[in-house]
Amino acid sequence: MSETLVRLANAAILPRSTAGWFNGEAVRPPPIASLAGPSVAVLIPCFNEEAAIAGVVADFRAVLPWAAIYVYDNNSTDGTMQAASAAGAIVREERLQGKGHVVRRMFADIDADIYVLTDGDGTYDAAAAAEMVRLLRDNRLDMVSAARASAGTGAYRPGHRFGNRVLTGMVRLVFGDGVTDMLSGYRVFSRRFVKSFPALAERFETETEFTIHALTLNMPIREVRTMYRGRAAGSRSKLSTIPDGLRILRTIVMLIQQERPLPFFSLTALGLLGLGCSLGAPVVVEYLHSGLVPRLPTAVLATGTILLAFLALGCGLILDAVSRGRKEMKRLAYLSVPDLGGAR
Repeated sequence: MSETLVRLANAAILPRSTAGWFNGEAVRPPPIASLAGPSVAVLIPCFNEEAAIAGVVADFRAVLPWAAIYVYDNNSTDGTMQAASAAGAIVREERLQGKGHVVRRMFADIDADIYVLTDGDGTYDAAAAAEMVRLLRDNRLDMVSAARASAGTGAYRPGHRFGNRVLTGMVRLVFGDGVTDMLSGYRVFSRRFVKSFPALAERFETETEFTIHALTLNMPIREVRTMYRGRAAGSRSKLSTIPDGLRILRTIVMLIQQERPLPFFSLTALGLLGLGCSLGAPVVVEYLHSGLVPRLPTAVLATGTILLAFLALGCGLILDAVSRGRKEMKRLAYLSVPDLGGAR
């Protein structure tokens, strides 16, 4: 009897218009029986997205009709808040400017079992959200990331694509091969991820933090390919290729130093040792031949450089022990949050 009621509810609430395309195949949102399972929250940070936000809210409402949709306005000067509210979203504000600040506020304020994070510019395919949620729920993952595939010319600018490949390659080299599109803003998270995520970034480097946090703690994650469309008319990108790219690069270097201190300082020590040996070798050769040290400043510089090399190695060994302790604490904080199995 209960199965019959569920089928009738699905037929009444989920019309065919909610179907979408995912990886070339037709997909539908999960059945209405999901209402008895994990709760879902759609999180949309916004800054001057009046032209697109109503459509984004409507698209996610069609695909995830049981989800709560939150729009956090970040000091918009247009009608973003009014358009989002009229579309049926729960609208809130964050005054600290920057996507990282908004993500921190959303993760702190909102309680759910599954979180869908997307942008308010309409570039991401809402139809993929149902499959991403199902994938995370059924496999008890902590993060499902959308790898962008451009749906047309101009949708994914060449400069952004090249920078993404370079920065993603750096992260894959150091932390592992978990993702191919590190800077994607379209992701689905478990409650475990969200409530154990420190959220220290201020701007667009928050996506880098997502990826490295998951890879550092060896969380179960997955990546799927989704279409990436051009922005709606009247909407413009807030990402500056070079300034924000440099901020992301700085964040990667800082996180490598914090999470992988021994390799980081070992490479530094190796470079200093090589420099010191190259400076000191001629002085040593001259001393062995003549018993004199005619280039005393060079000898002092070489000695100091080699001492710095060993100091850097010592710092790496100490910070590696500290990093291990921090990792254990983060892992315990992660495990203190029930997984989706406990939520059901």
